[in-house]
Amino acid sequence: MKHSDSAFADEDGRDDHKSLTAQEAQSWRARNPVTSPWRVLGLQAVVGAVLVALTAAVTGQSNLAASVAWGVVSVWVPALVFARALSRQRRLSQASSALVGFFVWELVKVVLTVALLLVAPRVVVDLNWLALVAGFVVTLKMYWLVMALNKWQRHHPPRF
Repeated sequence: MKHSDSAFADEDGRDDHKSLTAQEAQSWRARNPVTSPWRVLGLQAVVGAVLVALTAAVTGQSNLAASVAWGVVSVWVPALVFARALSRQRRLSQASSALVGFFVWELVKVVLTVALLLVAPRVVVDLNWLALVAGFVVTLKMYWLVMALNKWQRHHPPRF
């Protein structure tokens, strides 16, 4: 491979790639920790349960609470399947196999999500789509909350 054919080469053919030293790599990992998918799933489950309980308590309408619950389930179950599958794939030694597996399981997650949304009118009596979408969106946004919490914790470590 010629120098200018590098994946890191710019338009002029210059290679701007710089390998990190072990210390630089360790520092980068400390600044960018991996977020556990189980932490995200746990937060999604807790927030989803609280949202369903609040909906039931505030409105007193079980169909709204059930609609919110189905929105939560439509995010949480596919994410659980995806996380479980990827955790099993971590044992793969070939990066290409892991990458293909990632895309396959992402497709499975999307198809499962769509299927759960399509069966919602048959499962939830007197379905309220707005409540379902609210539960879906709030649960989905927990990814962002976990990332924000991780960033906040890095900048504000506990003081014991």
